[in-house]
Amino acid sequence: MHTEAVRHRVLIIGAGFAGLNAAKGLKRADADVTVIDKRNFHLFQPLLYQVATGALSPGEIAAPIRAVLRRNQNTRVLLGEVTGIDVEARRVLMKDGGTEEYDTLILAAGATDNYFTHPEWAEFAPGLKSVENATEIRRRILIAFEYAERTVDAEKRKAFLTFVIIGGGATGVEMAGAISEIARDTVKHDFRSINPAEAEVLLVEGTHRVLSTYPEDLSEKAEEQLHKLGVHTLTHSMATGIDAEGVDIKLGDGTRRIATRTVIWAAGVRASPLGKMIAEQTGATLDKGGRVTVQQDCSLRGHPEILVLGDLANFTQDGSPLPGVAPVSIQMGSYAAKLIQSRLQGEAHGSFRYWDKGNMATIGRAAAVAQIGRLHFGGTVAWLLWLFIHLMYLVGFQNRIVVMIQWVYAYVTMNRGARLITGEPKNIT
Repeated sequence: MHTEAVRHRVLIIGAGFAGLNAAKGLKRADADVTVIDKRNFHLFQPLLYQVATGALSPGEIAAPIRAVLRRNQNTRVLLGEVTGIDVEARRVLMKDGGTEEYDTLILAAGATDNYFTHPEWAEFAPGLKSVENATEIRRRILIAFEYAERTVDAEKRKAFLTFVIIGGGATGVEMAGAISEIARDTVKHDFRSINPAEAEVLLVEGTHRVLSTYPEDLSEKAEEQLHKLGVHTLTHSMATGIDAEGVDIKLGDGTRRIATRTVIWAAGVRASPLGKMIAEQTGATLDKGGRVTVQQDCSLRGHPEILVLGDLANFTQDGSPLPGVAPVSIQMGSYAAKLIQSRLQGEAHGSFRYWDKGNMATIGRAAAVAQIGRLHFGGTVAWLLWLFIHLMYLVGFQNRIVVMIQWVYAYVTMNRGARLITGEPKNIT
Protein backbone atom coordinates (compact mmCIF):
# COMPACT_ATOMS: atom_id res chain seq x y z
CA MET A 1 0.00 0.00 0.00
CA HIS A 2 1.45 3.36 -1.06
CA THR A 3 1.54 6.10 1.57
CA GLU A 4 2.51 9.65 0.80
CA ALA A 5 5.48 10.88 2.81
CA VAL A 6 4.72 13.64 5.27
CA ARG A 7 6.74 16.74 4.48
CA HIS A 8 8.67 18.68 7.05
CA ARG A 9 6.35 21.12 8.86
CA VAL A 10 7.64 24.63 9.58
CA LEU A 11 5.47 26.73 11.86
CA ILE A 12 6.14 30.47 12.02
CA ILE A 13 4.59 32.51 14.83
CA GLY A 14 4.45 36.18 13.87
CA ALA A 15 4.50 37.89 10.47
CA GLY A 16 6.70 40.84 11.34
CA PHE A 17 10.01 41.46 9.62
CA ALA A 18 11.62 38.24 10.86
CA GLY A 19 8.69 35.89 10.36
CA LEU A 20 7.70 37.26 6.97
CA ASN A 21 11.23 37.08 5.59
CA ALA A 22 11.60 33.53 6.88
CA ALA A 23 8.39 32.54 5.09
CA LYS A 24 9.44 34.26 1.87
CA GLY A 25 12.80 32.52 2.01
CA LEU A 26 11.11 29.12 2.31
CA LYS A 27 9.08 29.64 -0.88
CA ARG A 28 10.79 26.79 -2.71
CA ALA A 29 11.66 24.61 0.27
CA ASP A 30 10.55 20.99 0.40
CA ALA A 31 8.40 21.74 3.42
CA ASP A 32 4.91 22.75 4.43
CA VAL A 33 5.01 26.22 5.96
CA THR A 34 2.33 27.70 8.22
CA VAL A 35 2.35 31.35 9.32
CA ILE A 36 0.22 32.35 12.31
CA ASP A 37 -0.43 35.94 13.29
CA LYS A 38 -3.15 37.59 15.34
CA ARG A 39 -3.38 40.29 12.66
CA ASN A 40 -4.05 39.71 8.99
CA PHE A 41 -1.43 42.25 7.94
CA HIS A 42 2.29 42.88 8.10
CA LEU A 43 2.98 46.29 9.64
CA PHE A 44 5.96 48.48 8.82
CA GLN A 45 6.52 49.69 12.35
CA PRO A 46 9.34 52.21 11.64
CA LEU A 47 6.78 54.45 9.95
CA LEU A 48 4.06 54.15 12.59
CA TYR A 49 5.04 57.55 13.93
CA GLN A 50 3.98 59.03 10.57
CA VAL A 51 0.53 57.50 11.03
CA ALA A 52 0.48 58.96 14.56
CA THR A 53 1.28 62.41 13.17
CA GLY A 54 -1.09 62.35 10.19
CA ALA A 55 1.50 62.08 7.44
CA LEU A 56 0.40 58.61 6.33
CA SER A 57 -2.66 56.38 6.68
CA PRO A 58 -2.42 52.90 8.25
CA GLY A 59 -3.08 51.12 4.97
CA GLU A 60 -0.07 52.78 3.38
CA ILE A 61 2.40 51.11 5.74
CA ALA A 62 0.71 47.72 6.00
CA ALA A 63 0.19 44.80 3.63
CA PRO A 64 -2.14 41.77 3.95
CA ILE A 65 -0.06 38.72 4.86
CA ARG A 66 -1.97 36.50 2.46
CA ALA A 67 -1.30 38.89 -0.41
CA VAL A 68 2.42 39.03 0.39
CA LEU A 69 2.72 35.24 0.50
CA ARG A 70 0.16 34.30 -2.17
CA ARG A 71 2.85 32.97 -4.53
CA ASN A 72 4.25 30.67 -1.86
CA GLN A 73 2.45 27.51 -2.92
CA ASN A 74 3.79 25.62 0.11
CA THR A 75 2.60 28.23 2.61
CA ARG A 76 -0.70 28.74 4.39
CA VAL A 77 -1.61 31.71 6.57
CA LEU A 78 -3.74 31.42 9.69
CA LEU A 79 -5.37 34.24 11.62
CA GLY A 80 -5.13 33.38 15.29
CA GLU A 81 -3.39 33.97 18.59
CA VAL A 82 -0.97 31.48 20.13
CA THR A 83 -1.53 31.09 23.88
CA GLY A 84 0.61 28.03 24.63
CA ILE A 85 3.47 25.90 23.38
CA ASP A 86 3.83 22.15 24.07
CA VAL A 87 7.52 21.56 23.43
CA GLU A 88 7.40 17.81 24.09
CA ALA A 89 4.50 17.20 21.70
CA ARG A 90 5.82 19.79 19.24
CA ARG A 91 2.60 21.71 18.92
CA VAL A 92 1.23 25.16 19.71
CA LEU A 93 -2.10 25.91 21.36
CA MET A 94 -4.42 28.56 19.97
CA LYS A 95 -6.71 30.93 21.83
CA ASP A 96 -9.77 29.43 20.12
CA GLY A 97 -8.84 25.92 21.30
CA GLY A 98 -7.17 24.74 18.11
CA THR A 99 -3.67 23.29 17.82
CA GLU A 100 -0.95 23.29 15.18
CA GLU A 101 1.90 20.77 15.04
CA TYR A 102 5.43 21.43 13.85
CA ASP A 103 8.80 19.88 13.11
CA THR A 104 10.54 23.26 13.15
CA LEU A 105 9.15 26.17 15.13
CA ILE A 106 10.08 29.78 14.43
CA LEU A 107 9.14 32.21 17.17
CA ALA A 108 9.07 35.76 15.83
CA ALA A 109 6.28 37.30 17.89
CA GLY A 110 8.01 40.65 18.34
CA ALA A 111 7.73 43.02 21.27
CA THR A 112 5.39 45.43 22.98
CA ASP A 113 5.79 48.61 25.00
CA ASN A 114 7.59 48.28 28.32
CA TYR A 115 6.25 50.49 31.11
CA PHE A 116 8.60 48.77 33.53
CA THR A 117 6.83 48.71 36.92
CA HIS A 118 4.02 51.07 35.92
CA PRO A 119 1.56 49.33 33.55
CA GLU A 120 -1.09 51.83 34.62
CA TRP A 121 0.74 54.51 32.63
CA ALA A 122 -0.33 52.88 29.36
CA GLU A 123 -3.76 54.50 29.67
CA PHE A 124 -2.28 57.99 29.72
CA ALA A 125 0.83 57.49 27.54
CA PRO A 126 0.23 55.17 24.58
CA GLY A 127 3.24 53.76 22.76
CA LEU A 128 3.91 53.11 19.09
CA LYS A 129 3.61 49.36 18.59
CA SER A 130 0.21 49.02 16.91
CA VAL A 131 -2.04 50.73 14.37
CA GLU A 132 -4.63 51.27 17.10
CA ASN A 133 -2.14 53.11 19.30
CA ALA A 134 -0.88 55.18 16.37
CA THR A 135 -4.37 56.35 15.44
CA GLU A 136 -5.12 57.04 19.12
CA ILE A 137 -1.99 59.18 19.39
CA ARG A 138 -3.03 61.01 16.22
CA ARG A 139 -6.44 61.63 17.77
CA ARG A 140 -4.90 62.97 20.98
CA ILE A 141 -2.48 65.29 19.17
CA LEU A 142 -5.12 66.79 16.88
CA ILE A 143 -7.84 67.05 19.50
CA ALA A 144 -5.45 68.88 21.81
CA PHE A 145 -5.37 71.77 19.35
CA GLU A 146 -9.18 71.63 19.07
CA TYR A 147 -9.67 71.87 22.84
CA ALA A 148 -7.05 74.62 23.08
CA GLU A 149 -9.05 76.59 20.49
CA ARG A 150 -12.20 76.31 22.63
CA THR A 151 -10.89 77.02 26.11
CA VAL A 152 -10.53 80.51 27.52
CA ASP A 153 -8.55 79.41 30.57
CA ALA A 154 -4.87 80.25 29.97
CA GLU A 155 -3.49 77.40 32.12
CA LYS A 156 -5.71 74.79 30.48
CA ARG A 157 -4.83 76.12 27.06
CA LYS A 158 -1.12 75.81 27.85
CA ALA A 159 -1.65 72.22 29.06
CA PHE A 160 -3.44 71.33 25.83
CA LEU A 161 -0.59 72.86 23.81
CA THR A 162 2.11 70.98 25.72
CA PHE A 163 3.24 67.62 24.28
CA VAL A 164 5.56 65.32 26.21
CA ILE A 165 7.42 62.39 24.64
CA ILE A 166 9.05 59.98 27.10
CA GLY A 167 12.18 58.41 25.62
CA GLY A 168 14.87 59.98 23.46
CA GLY A 169 15.63 57.07 21.16
CA ALA A 170 14.89 57.11 17.43
CA THR A 171 11.12 56.82 17.91
CA GLY A 172 11.01 59.61 20.46
CA VAL A 173 13.19 61.91 18.36
CA GLU A 174 11.10 61.28 15.25
CA MET A 175 7.82 61.88 17.14
CA ALA A 176 9.07 65.08 18.75
CA GLY A 177 10.22 66.51 15.42
CA ALA A 178 6.99 65.58 13.68
CA ILE A 179 4.73 67.10 16.37
CA SER A 180 6.73 70.32 16.27
CA GLU A 181 6.33 70.48 12.49
CA ILE A 182 2.57 69.98 12.85
CA ALA A 183 2.38 72.95 15.20
CA ARG A 184 4.77 75.21 13.30
CA ASP A 185 3.81 74.38 9.71
CA THR A 186 0.84 72.08 9.15
CA VAL A 187 -1.87 73.75 11.25
CA LYS A 188 -0.39 77.20 11.76
CA HIS A 189 -3.13 78.91 9.69
CA ASP A 190 -6.03 76.67 10.73
CA PHE A 191 -7.06 78.25 14.04
CA ARG A 192 -8.30 81.69 15.10
CA SER A 193 -8.10 81.74 18.90
CA ILE A 194 -4.69 80.11 19.31
CA ASN A 195 -1.29 80.29 17.71
CA PRO A 196 -0.30 76.61 17.21
CA ALA A 197 3.35 77.62 16.90
CA GLU A 198 3.27 78.42 20.63
CA ALA A 199 2.90 74.71 21.37
CA GLU A 200 5.65 73.29 23.57
CA VAL A 201 7.17 69.92 22.69
CA LEU A 202 9.26 68.27 25.40
CA LEU A 203 11.47 65.23 24.83
CA VAL A 204 12.40 63.45 28.06
CA GLU A 205 15.48 61.19 28.09
CA GLY A 206 16.99 59.38 31.07
CA THR A 207 20.58 59.37 29.83
CA HIS A 208 22.82 62.35 29.15
CA ARG A 209 21.92 62.63 25.45
CA VAL A 210 19.24 61.76 22.91
CA LEU A 211 19.92 58.85 20.53
CA SER A 212 22.20 57.36 23.18
CA THR A 213 22.93 54.26 21.07
CA TYR A 214 24.28 56.45 18.25
CA PRO A 215 27.76 58.00 18.12
CA GLU A 216 27.98 61.10 20.28
CA ASP A 217 28.53 63.49 17.37
CA LEU A 218 25.27 62.34 15.76
CA SER A 219 23.43 62.79 19.05
CA GLU A 220 24.66 66.37 19.13
CA LYS A 221 23.57 66.94 15.52
CA ALA A 222 20.15 65.48 16.26
CA GLU A 223 19.72 67.66 19.34
CA GLU A 224 20.72 70.75 17.37
CA GLN A 225 18.14 69.96 14.70
CA LEU A 226 15.48 69.33 17.34
CA HIS A 227 16.21 72.69 18.95
CA LYS A 228 15.85 74.41 15.56
CA LEU A 229 12.37 72.88 15.37
CA GLY A 230 11.56 74.26 18.80
CA VAL A 231 11.74 70.96 20.68
CA HIS A 232 13.01 71.17 24.26
CA THR A 233 15.14 68.23 25.34
CA LEU A 234 15.24 67.21 28.99
CA THR A 235 18.18 64.84 29.49
CA HIS A 236 19.13 63.17 32.78
CA SER A 237 15.36 63.13 33.35
CA MET A 238 12.92 60.35 34.14
CA ALA A 239 9.14 60.14 34.41
CA THR A 240 8.06 59.27 37.97
CA GLY A 241 4.35 59.71 37.48
CA ILE A 242 1.88 60.02 34.62
CA ASP A 243 -1.84 60.78 34.90
CA ALA A 244 -4.62 62.37 32.90
CA GLU A 245 -3.46 65.90 33.67
CA GLY A 246 0.30 65.75 33.49
CA VAL A 247 3.68 64.16 34.06
CA ASP A 248 6.03 64.21 37.03
CA ILE A 249 9.64 64.38 35.89
CA LYS A 250 12.67 63.75 38.08
CA LEU A 251 15.37 66.29 37.24
CA GLY A 252 18.54 65.70 39.20
CA ASP A 253 17.56 65.87 42.87
CA GLY A 254 14.28 67.63 42.21
CA THR A 255 10.94 66.91 40.59
CA ARG A 256 9.07 68.99 38.04
CA ARG A 257 5.37 68.76 37.32
CA ILE A 258 4.44 69.31 33.67
CA ALA A 259 0.78 70.00 32.97
CA THR A 260 -0.12 68.27 29.70
CA ARG A 261 -2.95 66.26 28.17
CA THR A 262 -0.80 64.52 25.56
CA VAL A 263 1.94 62.11 26.61
CA ILE A 264 3.58 59.61 24.25
CA TRP A 265 5.62 56.64 25.43
CA ALA A 266 8.84 55.79 23.57
CA ALA A 267 11.00 54.70 26.49
CA GLY A 268 11.35 50.97 26.06
CA VAL A 269 10.04 47.69 24.74
CA ARG A 270 9.44 44.27 26.21
CA ALA A 271 9.46 40.99 24.31
CA SER A 272 6.29 39.02 23.65
CA PRO A 273 5.04 36.83 26.54
CA LEU A 274 5.77 33.83 24.32
CA GLY A 275 9.42 34.34 25.25
CA LYS A 276 8.77 33.63 28.91
CA MET A 277 6.55 30.71 27.96
CA ILE A 278 9.21 28.99 25.86
CA ALA A 279 11.92 29.74 28.42
CA GLU A 280 9.96 28.01 31.17
CA GLN A 281 9.66 24.85 29.07
CA THR A 282 13.16 24.71 27.65
CA GLY A 283 15.28 26.24 30.39
CA ALA A 284 16.38 29.10 28.14
CA THR A 285 17.37 32.32 29.87
CA LEU A 286 15.71 35.71 29.45
CA ASP A 287 17.31 39.14 29.54
CA LYS A 288 15.76 42.00 31.48
CA GLY A 289 13.63 42.89 28.47
CA GLY A 290 12.15 39.39 28.26
CA ARG A 291 14.17 38.38 25.19
CA VAL A 292 15.21 34.74 24.85
CA THR A 293 18.94 34.02 24.78
CA VAL A 294 19.70 32.04 21.63
CA GLN A 295 22.71 30.22 20.21
CA GLN A 296 24.71 31.33 17.20
CA ASP A 297 22.25 29.66 14.81
CA CYS A 298 19.29 31.36 16.54
CA SER A 299 18.15 28.09 18.09
CA LEU A 300 17.66 27.17 21.74
CA ARG A 301 20.20 25.05 23.54
CA GLY A 302 18.97 21.45 23.50
CA HIS A 303 16.17 22.31 21.08
CA PRO A 304 17.57 22.84 17.58
CA GLU A 305 14.03 22.59 16.21
CA ILE A 306 13.10 25.90 17.88
CA LEU A 307 14.42 29.14 16.35
CA VAL A 308 13.80 32.49 18.02
CA LEU A 309 14.15 35.58 15.82
CA GLY A 310 13.84 39.34 15.78
CA ASP A 311 12.81 41.39 18.80
CA LEU A 312 12.14 38.19 20.74
CA ALA A 313 15.76 37.02 20.49
CA ASN A 314 18.79 38.02 22.52
CA PHE A 315 21.60 37.26 20.06
CA THR A 316 25.14 38.12 21.11
CA GLN A 317 27.59 39.20 18.43
CA ASP A 318 31.10 40.46 19.18
CA GLY A 319 30.30 40.47 22.89
CA SER A 320 27.14 42.60 22.69
CA PRO A 321 23.46 41.77 22.09
CA LEU A 322 22.10 42.90 18.75
CA PRO A 323 19.60 45.79 18.87
CA GLY A 324 15.90 45.27 18.32
CA VAL A 325 15.70 46.98 14.94
CA ALA A 326 14.14 46.04 11.62
CA PRO A 327 17.39 45.20 9.73
CA VAL A 328 18.36 42.64 12.38
CA SER A 329 14.95 40.96 12.12
CA ILE A 330 15.03 40.95 8.32
CA GLN A 331 18.47 39.33 8.18
CA MET A 332 17.54 36.81 10.88
CA GLY A 333 14.45 35.77 8.93
CA SER A 334 16.41 35.23 5.73
CA TYR A 335 19.09 33.32 7.63
CA ALA A 336 16.52 31.03 9.28
CA ALA A 337 15.06 30.10 5.89
CA LYS A 338 18.51 29.16 4.56
CA LEU A 339 19.34 27.23 7.73
CA ILE A 340 16.16 25.16 7.49
CA GLN A 341 16.73 24.36 3.82
CA SER A 342 20.31 23.28 4.59
CA ARG A 343 19.03 20.99 7.32
CA LEU A 344 16.45 19.46 5.00
CA GLN A 345 19.21 18.67 2.53
CA GLY A 346 21.43 17.22 5.25
CA GLU A 347 24.00 19.98 4.86
CA ALA A 348 25.77 22.07 7.48
CA HIS A 349 25.08 25.77 7.71
CA GLY A 350 27.17 28.46 9.35
CA SER A 351 26.26 30.74 12.22
CA PHE A 352 24.16 33.85 11.84
CA ARG A 353 26.16 37.02 11.32
CA TYR A 354 24.47 40.40 11.28
CA TRP A 355 25.76 42.86 8.70
CA ASP A 356 25.30 46.30 10.19
CA LYS A 357 24.49 48.67 7.34
CA GLY A 358 24.27 51.65 9.68
CA ASN A 359 21.77 53.65 11.70
CA MET A 360 19.49 56.48 10.68
CA ALA A 361 16.93 58.68 12.37
CA THR A 362 14.88 61.48 10.89
CA ILE A 363 14.16 64.62 12.86
CA GLY A 364 12.01 66.56 10.45
CA ARG A 365 11.79 68.17 7.04
CA ALA A 366 15.21 67.75 5.35
CA ALA A 367 16.71 66.94 8.75
CA ALA A 368 18.13 63.55 9.77
CA VAL A 369 21.29 61.86 11.04
CA ALA A 370 22.99 58.78 9.63
CA GLN A 371 25.83 56.43 10.50
CA ILE A 372 27.18 54.17 7.77
CA GLY A 373 30.33 52.47 8.92
CA ARG A 374 32.77 55.18 9.95
CA LEU A 375 30.85 57.80 8.01
CA HIS A 376 28.69 60.09 10.16
CA PHE A 377 26.59 62.85 8.62
CA GLY A 378 23.34 64.74 9.01
CA GLY A 379 21.05 67.17 7.24
CA THR A 380 19.40 66.88 3.84
CA VAL A 381 21.62 64.09 2.48
CA ALA A 382 20.91 61.91 5.52
CA TRP A 383 17.19 62.70 5.19
CA LEU A 384 17.06 61.72 1.53
CA LEU A 385 18.91 58.50 2.28
CA TRP A 386 16.46 57.77 5.11
CA LEU A 387 13.53 58.27 2.72
CA PHE A 388 15.01 55.98 0.07
CA ILE A 389 15.88 53.13 2.44
CA HIS A 390 12.49 53.18 4.16
CA LEU A 391 10.76 53.09 0.79
CA MET A 392 12.81 50.03 -0.17
CA TYR A 393 11.96 48.24 3.07
CA LEU A 394 8.21 48.81 2.62
CA VAL A 395 6.40 45.64 1.58
CA GLY A 396 4.48 46.01 -1.66
CA PHE A 397 5.17 48.08 -4.79
CA GLN A 398 1.85 49.91 -4.45
CA ASN A 399 2.67 51.00 -0.90
CA ARG A 400 6.03 52.37 -2.04
CA ILE A 401 4.45 54.45 -4.79
CA VAL A 402 1.68 55.81 -2.56
CA VAL A 403 4.05 56.68 0.30
CA MET A 404 6.48 58.38 -2.10
CA ILE A 405 3.65 60.51 -3.51
CA GLN A 406 2.50 61.41 0.01
CA TRP A 407 6.03 62.43 1.01
CA VAL A 408 6.46 64.61 -2.09
CA TYR A 409 3.07 66.22 -1.44
CA ALA A 410 3.94 66.86 2.22
CA TYR A 411 7.32 68.34 1.29
CA VAL A 412 5.87 70.73 -1.28
CA THR A 413 2.75 71.81 0.66
CA MET A 414 3.89 71.26 4.28
CA ASN A 415 0.54 69.55 4.71
CA ARG A 416 -0.37 66.14 6.16
CA GLY A 417 -3.15 64.36 4.34
CA ALA A 418 -4.34 62.01 7.11
CA ARG A 419 -5.34 64.51 9.82
CA LEU A 420 -8.46 62.66 10.89
CA ILE A 421 -9.80 62.60 14.44
CA THR A 422 -11.34 59.15 14.70
CA GLY A 423 -13.34 57.71 17.56
CA GLU A 424 -15.70 59.50 19.93
CA PRO A 425 -14.09 62.69 21.27
CA LYS A 426 -13.68 62.56 25.03
CA ASN A 427 -15.07 65.35 27.18
CA ILE A 428 -11.81 66.91 28.31
CA THR A 429 -12.34 69.96 30.48
